[in-house]
Amino acid sequence: MTALPETAAPSRAAQILSRPISINGLTVPNRIAMAPMTRMFSPGGVPGEDVRGYYARRAASGVGLIVTEGTYVGHASAGQSDRVPRFHGEEQLAGWAEVAAAVHEAGGTIVPQLWHIGMVRKAGQPPVADAPAVGPSGLRLDGTEGTGEAMTRRDLDDVIGAFAQAAADAERIGFDGVEIHGAHGYLVDQFLWAGTNRRTDAYGGDPVARARFAEEIVAAVRERVSPEFPVIFRYSQWKQEAYDARLAETPEELEAILAPLSAAGVDAFHASTRRYWLPEFEGSDLNLAGWTKKLTGKPAITVGSVGLDGDFIKAFQGKGAELGSLDNLLDRLEREEFDLVAVGRALLQDPQWAQKVLSGRSEELRPYDPASLRSLS
Repeated sequence: MTALPETAAPSRAAQILSRPISINGLTVPNRIAMAPMTRMFSPGGVPGEDVRGYYARRAASGVGLIVTEGTYVGHASAGQSDRVPRFHGEEQLAGWAEVAAAVHEAGGTIVPQLWHIGMVRKAGQPPVADAPAVGPSGLRLDGTEGTGEAMTRRDLDDVIGAFAQAAADAERIGFDGVEIHGAHGYLVDQFLWAGTNRRTDAYGGDPVARARFAEEIVAAVRERVSPEFPVIFRYSQWKQEAYDARLAETPEELEAILAPLSAAGVDAFHASTRRYWLPEFEGSDLNLAGWTKKLTGKPAITVGSVGLDGDFIKAFQGKGAELGSLDNLLDRLEREEFDLVAVGRALLQDPQWAQKVLSGRSEELRPYDPASLRSLS
């Protein structure tokens, strides 16, 4: 990781962002994380040399914690692309071991994001073409009946086991922790959200019951890894195609969801928003990460258009984004509203984003161009 020249006076950004932080047994060297972004450059689900270099370049340029793109856990219905990396299989895990080693050599830390897409899956897609879409109630994100299946007790156990096995493999091959993907309308989030969870058993109903599946995944992961191995949980209010959706309308409802996850073994929460600067609930300036830290006492990661002037949805509409000020972000970090900041498109556009910010070279930052999605720069 590139250090500041000894003769350079640290910028305000460097003073605030360069502080290390501990997440359970892991010391992250600074407050900058790389947000998970699906890239689809892993044919056969195997991350290769280009993926390894992609992450290592960002670690070498000052990113303290890298959260990988979403990786499919070992369940037949987990995904729908043969180019998205998997976190199971001998060849796939060997590729990931090399990625972790390269990031460590560059001075960073790294966790894989463990992912199951649930009812988002379309029929007939790889890696397992005949696997059905599965979810809490067999509903699409718009609440309509899908072509998939409501999960049985055996399905639940199989998926819980797949997450736990992936976490155990992550520790075995040298990763620094794991992140469970519980956001954006994918499987774990489909259980958390009343819009897709209509179950009448112990996994549906009030917020505590809807959180039970996620809670059991966390507990199973915690049981399979070392006590000091960090477990991060990513969640969101918004969903794909349902940007106004909310898990919780009040802090009390949010606490009902987060408290059992925290008790089950989550060490940090990654609170996904589209614009980090927006307050989450009326009567307070706290954003979602700020409320998460206040309610759980656990370290919180904020994310959402950091360093840019608009949300990331525009990227997938072929739209760019201009640079935005970091002053608001630094103010919030300084008063410890949250603990880390995850940077997405700005880091995708510029591998040296962290180095430039930390060394006071913000004039060298480049606006986001969606063309950067087409390569692993």
